[in-house]
Amino acid sequence: MAQAWKCAGLRWVAGGPVLTWVGGRRSALTRGKRVAFEVASGGVRTCVGARGHACPAGVAVPGRSTGARCEECARLDRAHSVAADTIADDPRPYRVYVAWFGPGLVKVGITGVDRGSARLLEQGAVCFSWLGTGPLMAARRTEELLRAALCVPDRIPYARKRAVRAALPATEEERAAEIAELHGRATALGGWPESLTPEPFRGVDHVRAFGLAEGERGPGAVGEVVELVAGGAVGGELVSVAGPDLHLATERGVVVLDTRLMTGWELLAAEGDRCAVPVREFKGAAGIQDGLF
Repeated sequence: MAQAWKCAGLRWVAGGPVLTWVGGRRSALTRGKRVAFEVASGGVRTCVGARGHACPAGVAVPGRSTGARCEECARLDRAHSVAADTIADDPRPYRVYVAWFGPGLVKVGITGVDRGSARLLEQGAVCFSWLGTGPLMAARRTEELLRAALCVPDRIPYARKRAVRAALPATEEERAAEIAELHGRATALGGWPESLTPEPFRGVDHVRAFGLAEGERGPGAVGEVVELVAGGAVGGELVSVAGPDLHLATERGVVVLDTRLMTGWELLAAEGDRCAVPVREFKGAAGIQDGLF
């Protein structure tokens, strides 16, 4: 019987994106590589646990959940979480940033200085700039200031990010224009915490890291995987990787697979370009029928 593996998610490391597996194995994700797997027939997606510990009850979780955690493990995972704003005494320095994901899609956020730009790569930010550096609570107050004064969100749904990737502006200057303007308005605001050190605008572009540059970009995606299902399969040539998303050239066209949907399933190695899972068509795309297995 073929060996089954459990995916632990996608990580961005110094060498680029990698798929990680329970047990420590890693699979490098290089463009042009074939990615193909089957979901174990009769399998059930189970909770991935919290903070490095397995779910004690092995609770089944919905196929469409990107968190793959039961209610109790989700609560434990968010305890003492910077993202959930549940800690205030973290002594590490933090950075405030503005990020751009496509036309009209800008956000503000914070990340630990020790993480570098990993958080931005994980989110699929096409370009970004730092705004300032300081203690956690100063970074939090600055983030809130920008949200309230400039109406800048701190979250953008992944579905909106995916839908605009095929039509990004061609040059770095065009892609950075919105966050350059936002950076200027943000630094002109009064009320910044004194302990936060402002940083000048320096746009960092991830188009080449994601494989979305002109000349490298393959055909645009026609849809996104909604969920994995027992007995289903996904396979195709890797066109690009942005945030947690794999863009795969399958039998149904280029389809986006959010790797967070892979966690919690028993997966088997496969071959070919099958896409036998439910797919949601992007508006204006052709060739995809929703919900086929």
